[in-house]
Amino acid sequence: MKKSKTCLIAALLMLLATHSQAQINDDVEIVFTDEEGVEEVIAVPEALYMSELDSLMQLFRNQTYLIVDDECESSGENPYYTDQVIAERLSRMPTRIEMPYNNVVRQFIDRYTSRMRRSVSAWLGSSNFYMPIFEQALESYGVPLELKYLPVIESALNPKAVSRVGATGLWQFMLATGKQYGLRVNSLVDDRRDPIRSSYAAAKFLRDLYRIFGDWTLAIAAYNCGPENVNKAIRRSGGSMDYWKIYPYLPAETRGYVPAFIAANYVMTYYCEHNICPMLTNLPELTDTVVVNKNVSLASISKICDIDINMLRDLNPQYRKDLVNGLTEPSTIRLTIPAMNKFVEFEDSIMAYDAAHYGNKRMYVAVDESKPKTTSHRQSSSQPATQKSSGSRSGRNSHATASAATSRYGKSSRGGSSGSRKRRR
Repeated sequence: MKKSKTCLIAALLMLLATHSQAQINDDVEIVFTDEEGVEEVIAVPEALYMSELDSLMQLFRNQTYLIVDDECESSGENPYYTDQVIAERLSRMPTRIEMPYNNVVRQFIDRYTSRMRRSVSAWLGSSNFYMPIFEQALESYGVPLELKYLPVIESALNPKAVSRVGATGLWQFMLATGKQYGLRVNSLVDDRRDPIRSSYAAAKFLRDLYRIFGDWTLAIAAYNCGPENVNKAIRRSGGSMDYWKIYPYLPAETRGYVPAFIAANYVMTYYCEHNICPMLTNLPELTDTVVVNKNVSLASISKICDIDINMLRDLNPQYRKDLVNGLTEPSTIRLTIPAMNKFVEFEDSIMAYDAAHYGNKRMYVAVDESKPKTTSHRQSSSQPATQKSSGSRSGRNSHATASAATSRYGKSSRGGSSGSRKRRR
């Protein structure tokens, strides 16, 4: 009886493990059969499957800043459309970048409009705040505005997103690339998380990639995997400059990256046709910035300007420790309009409150150069002479204590090593 129970438990655990592994595989890759009957495996960009797996965090964000629009009338059902209908819709979109249709693009469109419907609804709600920032940055460098949907597949529109390899922010800059494009990263600030600074850096980076390849689709691929990998794929393909010709030679995630981008443009344009309702966002559309040249904490601004500290953090995600380091260089703080008006009125009070309650790092500090007091180890004259003898019991205990101390710290009183084991580096 006990043996059969053990076997049953083992079988259940194996079934659960198999189901979990299948779920993980289903999240990180798409498997389908192409028109020629060949099975193809496409890696899903990390932000897309992480936004599905990290459902608790997504739920928290939705409850905090995004709410369901009860006035949006929708059946909630995802209607089926033929390949021809979707291809025609893609061709009608006003884009400079080519948006072709194929089976790979279809796989991502189906994913967005079915299992990721709630994520799309949240993206649409967040876009009211982020898209004007993206568009202004892209416009300033003359790059196509449809690139504003790259952060959807890069970070799921989460400015605090960090990938498994350390890429950070809405546009997922690696540390070296971010610094190359002027983004500060230190103990107090990470500009990769700043929606405005990172958007201008990304626009410039994309413009530079286009100048290298002369093709926006290849520039997008290079944004994901680096120019070296795209050049390698071009050489392996025999010199083709067509993304869909070098497709088999690209890294696995990049093969899914451009189709995911095309599908993101589709779903963010035709969400109504798939009965997806945008969420309503509590993030303010109207904000303004103030420049400070002194260190100031977000806590003091929150208290005096009557703005929620979490809202303040989300408007200024670049400040890692809630400290705006204006003393290092003039720094900007994004505020709601009511908070901005109060900041202008009470700026002196904010700085004074901050200095009184949170303090600042000391510029000068005095060193105590007085000699340390020493404690005499002489024994009292009233101590019996027999206890001073090396042969006494007290002396033996003292010797044993010294030996124990020698063993603990690994060196004898003569400076020799107590053991032969070498320290590993």
